[in-house]
Amino acid sequence: MILSGKEILNKLGTEIQIEPFSAQQLNPNSYNLRLHPDVLVYENHVLDMKKENKAIPLQIPEEGMVLEPGKLYLGRTVEFTKTEKYVPMLEGRSSIGRLGLFVHITAGFGDVGFAGFWTLEMFCVQPIKIYPNIEICQIYYHSLQGEYDLYKSGKYQNNQGIQPSLLFKDFESKQ
Repeated sequence: MILSGKEILNKLGTEIQIEPFSAQQLNPNSYNLRLHPDVLVYENHVLDMKKENKAIPLQIPEEGMVLEPGKLYLGRTVEFTKTEKYVPMLEGRSSIGRLGLFVHITAGFGDVGFAGFWTLEMFCVQPIKIYPNIEICQIYYHSLQGEYDLYKSGKYQNNQGIQPSLLFKDFESKQ
């Protein structure tokens, strides 16, 4: 079951945290999240799963920045979110998708207990000009059935900024 916008509002401050929160971003069954001006791009063309991949920080100016096809841009939400009873899910807004901008490649699924900013894996079909603080994606919440453990990953929990891939840590722990 997906929570309605009114139920998201009812749970705000207790079972759901969205900071900062604006009622204008609340939808019938989701909440729009905004794009932070900071962006990362990886330095190397070939990325290695077993190694830390260095990234270059960029900032989206108020007048906008053009994203190029074939390049991955890591962004993040302005809003910090947290929930302990619901599974958070992230999707691009349809208006953004209709311009050929993918907001997440595969990582739109959150774990119950996740607390942090959402890292966005942005990829475009054709060049597109983006702007800081645009409502770029939406978060919605599924109820959870049965017993569960809260998400406690040391990799991404309580992040403070854009999180490049930390997959290389999985290989380190298996050695």
